[in-house]
Amino acid sequence: MKAAGLGAAALTAPAPAHAVPKNPLPHWRGFNLPNLLPVQRRQQGPVTITPDDFLMIKDLGFDWVRIPMDYRYWVDSDWRTTGKMAAKDALKIKESALADVDQIVELGRKNSIHVNLCFHRGPGYCINDRDPSTRLEPFDLWVDKDAEDAFVFHWDVFAKRYKGVGRGELSFNLVNEPPVIPGPATTKFEEVGRDLRTECIQRPPGTVTREAHRRVMLRTTEKIRESNPDRIIIIDGLDVSNTIVEEMIHTGVAQSVHTYMPLEISHYRANWVDSKSDFPEPHWPATRRDGKGLVSRETLEALYAPWGWLVSQGIGVHAGEAGAYIKTPHDVFLKWMADTLDILKMYDIGCALWNFRGDFGILDSRREDVAYEDWHGHKLDRKLLTLLQYH
Repeated sequence: MKAAGLGAAALTAPAPAHAVPKNPLPHWRGFNLPNLLPVQRRQQGPVTITPDDFLMIKDLGFDWVRIPMDYRYWVDSDWRTTGKMAAKDALKIKESALADVDQIVELGRKNSIHVNLCFHRGPGYCINDRDPSTRLEPFDLWVDKDAEDAFVFHWDVFAKRYKGVGRGELSFNLVNEPPVIPGPATTKFEEVGRDLRTECIQRPPGTVTREAHRRVMLRTTEKIRESNPDRIIIIDGLDVSNTIVEEMIHTGVAQSVHTYMPLEISHYRANWVDSKSDFPEPHWPATRRDGKGLVSRETLEALYAPWGWLVSQGIGVHAGEAGAYIKTPHDVFLKWMADTLDILKMYDIGCALWNFRGDFGILDSRREDVAYEDWHGHKLDRKLLTLLQYH
């Protein structure tokens, strides 16, 4: 990489790993369980709750699940018929739908697994709405007050609903993957890795500014703390969970990084990212798409150094999403993942795969280059499991 690692001159490297203070968050390790995301396909009826998943996750030695959710699931609206939410319906809560969330929280408590609730789609924003001409939201979280009010309202509902659930049992991740911030870098850490992110992230810049993001996150945090002053609150980094949010440090909220860089490895032939199937065949270290140099462990060290610095400031950090799609050669995936996890471990940062069972998971992933082990009737990727357990 040019300049020996993505803007290294703009970043003062954190102290050696042994001198970095302990991460204020536990070293949570686990998985995303996207139970409440099928609603994006207009699924009717209740979602499939999987108690067996909690039992298996516990048996394998993991202690954390993130639940990516779509707020429309518990909104009383006809959006499944019309195809779009109406802004006037955004504050209508369907109590019966929230029972599914209650059940997930209880499964976590029963199995001593921390549950992290996340708005993958919140009022006015979802990373999946890439094209403004086809976006499904009736308003924009970062611009429209009605959207912001609805966003705060929904988190207030959850805060009050789970007021009696312990801090060690439940946390809130306010919104998944805020968009790419357009324009020049405005902080010293924003510049680190920007050329790699710009090259890899196939997402157009959103309407958000750092100030708009700060305003929404701060207002929501303050509302949650009115009823849940001790609740762990996590915000994803900016630029699709890649850039630390310096302007929120004073609040003490934790922050989440998603460890998918480079996307040529993590999302090789994943049609929602590698949409033209033009990513080069993955290797690790990886050749940059422009052919000028390598993306290597040193590159990753530069990318994640700001997150280590954040830990040194007393801010909790967790890697809320990680892993690689099933088309990435397994040996390449494991080598890259080992380096990623090694770097996170230097800063005592825990990590979660995108899913437990499925294309990014350790069970039933459908990879064609893995010698699976039969485990309780499931196909277990033992090599990946061992790697995750070690870290």
